Amino acid sequence: MSKDISMPMGIVIERHKSASPWQDWRFQPVAVIPGAPDVEGWTEMVRGEGWVRYHAATLPVWLHRTQTPAYLHNLSMEQPVVYIVLRRDPDAPEDFAFQPLLVTVSPYEAEEYLISGDEIVEPVAMPDVVMGWMQDFIDGNHVEQPFVKRQRDKHKEKRPDSPLPLDAYGKPIREGGRHG
Repeated sequence: MSKDISMPMGIVIERHKSASPWQDWRFQPVAVIPGAPDVEGWTEMVRGEGWVRYHAATLPVWLHRTQTPAYLHNLSMEQPVVYIVLRRDPDAPEDFAFQPLLVTVSPYEAEEYLISGDEIVEPVAMPDVVMGWMQDFIDGNHVEQPFVKRQRDKHKEKRPDSPLPLDAYGKPIREGGRHG
């Protein structure tokens, strides 16, 4: 199998009327559509009282051969998920303030976007077809890496430039008490 493959993924975002006095809307990814076509802007799908669901964008979800441990971790969860990353677009109207930035199936990649706090990162249920696609990729590319515990380098008792013995961290041990 190839090193990297992708699948287009439609991003479904639900926009709710917000109860907050500081913002009009709350945006939340709620689903993905595997193999979705490209869309021009946000396309309304369904509407209810105080909420609207949109097909906001279609982005590729990539699988990389070197990331198979992350994909295995995702598939081992009780409910595998697809992570959607949204970022505020300062040029967009307030009704569509957040734009899809990334779709990923790697929990490790999603975590990197959580750290900044600037993006919205939400998991949505992974469709069965995506699970099968991922499993086929993993079966063709995963190489089990044995765990190798790092060993501390053997330190010298004395530095060549110091006549003092060294502690476990390589710092000189001085005679004469704690402050020696």
